Amino acid sequence: MAQPVYNFPLQTSIPASKVEISVACRDLMNKDVTSKSDSVCVLYVCEFGSTNFVEFGRTEEIKDSLNPDFVKKFIIEYRFEEQQKLRFLVIDADSESSSIKKHDYLGEYECSLGELVSQGATTSPLRCKGSTQNCGSIIVRTEEVLACNDVLVMKLCGIKLDKKDTFGKSDPFLVFYKCNEDQSFTAVHKSEVIKNTLNPSWREMRIPVSSLCNGDVNRTLKVECYDWDSDGSHDLIGVCITNVLELSTPNTTFELKHPKKASKKKYTNSGTIRVEHARMIKNYGFLDYIQAGVQMNFTVAIDFTQSNGHPSDPRSLHYINNVGLNQYATALQSVGNIIQDYDSDKMFPALGFGGKLPDGSVSHEFFLNLNPGNPFCAGIGGVMHAYQSAIRSVALWGPTNFAPVINHVARFAAAMRDGTNYFVLLIITDGVITDMPQTVQAVIEASYLPMSIIIVGVGNADFSAMNVLDADNKVLSARGRSAQRDIVQFVPLRDYLTSGDNAMVQARLAKAVLAEVPDQFLGYMRRHNIEPPKQRLAPQSISSGPPMPQPSVPQM
Repeated sequence: MAQPVYNFPLQTSIPASKVEISVACRDLMNKDVTSKSDSVCVLYVCEFGSTNFVEFGRTEEIKDSLNPDFVKKFIIEYRFEEQQKLRFLVIDADSESSSIKKHDYLGEYECSLGELVSQGATTSPLRCKGSTQNCGSIIVRTEEVLACNDVLVMKLCGIKLDKKDTFGKSDPFLVFYKCNEDQSFTAVHKSEVIKNTLNPSWREMRIPVSSLCNGDVNRTLKVECYDWDSDGSHDLIGVCITNVLELSTPNTTFELKHPKKASKKKYTNSGTIRVEHARMIKNYGFLDYIQAGVQMNFTVAIDFTQSNGHPSDPRSLHYINNVGLNQYATALQSVGNIIQDYDSDKMFPALGFGGKLPDGSVSHEFFLNLNPGNPFCAGIGGVMHAYQSAIRSVALWGPTNFAPVINHVARFAAAMRDGTNYFVLLIITDGVITDMPQTVQAVIEASYLPMSIIIVGVGNADFSAMNVLDADNKVLSARGRSAQRDIVQFVPLRDYLTSGDNAMVQARLAKAVLAEVPDQFLGYMRRHNIEPPKQRLAPQSISSGPPMPQPSVPQM
């Protein structure tokens, strides 16, 4: 299910602290006929001075469970002097759509952040609109987040785990819980499932110490090992009690004990868990890299296909007039005005695709300024000028192919994998992708590079296929190769055109399309163990890097 981006009114007070909100549910309604509900909790916030609830975030989706313990937490700024109203909405996820209306309603719960903080933990009934039936209950727990930038990096393996499946071995996975002040436990991390083995080796885990123990390395942790079942009724293999200090010690071994077997005379354990390797690293933030001189390189690619409508027609998405900005210009200026602040030379390569050039050739990768030797434009103003000039001299054609412009930027990113540069490609388009298999493959390859892709959809086309690329909850795969990370963010511009004046539209759009870039950036740096440079990097021009390849000019 795609994750939307959220916007809030201007804050007028200083947050006293940050609070972590954990959510679990019990005895939810079952909306699925052949299985159990696939639960998601959505948090809405009514900010100070507003009467409207705005979506703040969502947990992960837990398949086939009426008693979910959500691992993903909500981190929210707590303000003592304000009443911060919260609404928890629980849904049964039925599709990849980010729209709540596309999913089944399971119940909701309203309270204030102050209530939650004062109680520490609360169990309350879920309310169903227009119904008095029992909808189950919600368990909400809060804890102040202390300053702790350490991350525990560890790799665990299982040895001789109990066999749970009749016709196979076990499909083991781990769940980590932190101990609360009342001696209850809250789930904080879940490993992947390793199929059909009693000796699993889980991939390396990177868990913030703040989420495991809030900085207290001696705080009790519980690790449960389960055998995964497709219907959600996972079988417990065993449990061990430990802490971050022990988990950070390589070669430490923990016995898994099953509570129902522990009293048996000949029972020793249900297998063991061993720490193959472990280390503590610093959890560097986005600004740590930017302030050390890492460059953000911005490229724009604009759709010149016929479906946009002739630029002389006021109904065209490319309509040029002296009164206001068309949708392409709005998207370009909104994003460009933000990201240009992170580009030292402010020289931006700008591309077009799907257009018929003045020489009669059709190109899916041409330079917007029509200079075959230099695609760079001076600032966002230069990009806007090149766009307005090109729309008067390039005929709208087709089809809508994304792969060439993605591969174009990827060639530069591939030459600069050392963490000194990061590339952001903004694609503005009005229609359905016609080279989807090639685009999926291009995105998968780009996911291994220092690169992000933002797609802004203009007009009223059906953009549902874009959710395939914006893979928030499902790894993008093709031809036996999977994406290393999610690098695509799709936003339909029409969702932001009703929010007031043009300045507000641009501000909300920029926030939506750029919201995932810092996490995508950090995902690349952390995966490749790249720390911020010790000395600030000198500004450099990307034009002095690898030679600019000539754009392809395929014929229709």
